[in-house]
Amino acid sequence: MFKSGFVAIAGRPNVGKSTLLNTIIGERIAITSRKPQTTRNRITGIKNAPEGQCVFIDTPGIHRAKTPLGRSLVSTALKVLTGVDIILFMVETARRTSPDDSLVLEALSDTSTPVFLIINKIDRIAGEDLLPLIDRMKNLHPFETIIPLSAVTGCNVDTLLLELWKHLPEGPPFFPEDMMTDLSERFFASEMIREQITLNTHQELPYTTAVVIDTFKDDEEKNLIRIQATVLVAKQSQKGILIGKKGGMLKKIGTGARLAMERFFGSRVFLELFVKVKKDWHESSSMLRELGY
Repeated sequence: MFKSGFVAIAGRPNVGKSTLLNTIIGERIAITSRKPQTTRNRITGIKNAPEGQCVFIDTPGIHRAKTPLGRSLVSTALKVLTGVDIILFMVETARRTSPDDSLVLEALSDTSTPVFLIINKIDRIAGEDLLPLIDRMKNLHPFETIIPLSAVTGCNVDTLLLELWKHLPEGPPFFPEDMMTDLSERFFASEMIREQITLNTHQELPYTTAVVIDTFKDDEEKNLIRIQATVLVAKQSQKGILIGKKGGMLKKIGTGARLAMERFFGSRVFLELFVKVKKDWHESSSMLRELGY
């Protein structure tokens, strides 16, 4: 009996959704950082197993957005919840439910889709401290099941997968069994550059930058991928910060991204980065559409 279906991973920003996806798939297909709102797009990860095929969709963090970019990200996340077979609602082992958690619960209030409550980061809490959180969460939504786990260590992730196989419908696979995602190489290249920007810069800069892949040429004979990319910033002052003294910051970002790409693509990479100012692009509806947000 082969099973297949789509599973959305939803929750507030920085709760560990992308880390869980990477752990399940066994590859870093979603970028991660400690900064919130790192995920901007729906990231698809495909889990193939003897039991069936489970297609996971990692969503941007749902939060009370104040900017056009933020509102676009939340809209993307909410749309995903309407077309899946199972929703994983992820929270942390915190003592209190955050306002953003409440926002997710509000979005789930009218759904007939089974919702699994995933309590992440159990490696940071004593077992007896989980019980009050579970009791409190039980009263907030009729969850199909509640699974405490650690996305970082992988603890109880097997339990989650067993429950998913039980609840997914029978059906044929949606993708070939050798696929782990339906996203393009260009997308992954842009995300690896954006990850390095997020890791190496501070304050508002990671949230007001976007990456456009201008060229992506794969020379199989030379085992070399040539990539040219432009990093968009919202202000002239940000361009100087991103380039850094004598180009030091941009070189650091480029080196980190190139090494990540070489590991991911299994090929040598020649990467050229450029920085361009698009004034307040993150507040422009037309620019957000052009960039795919």
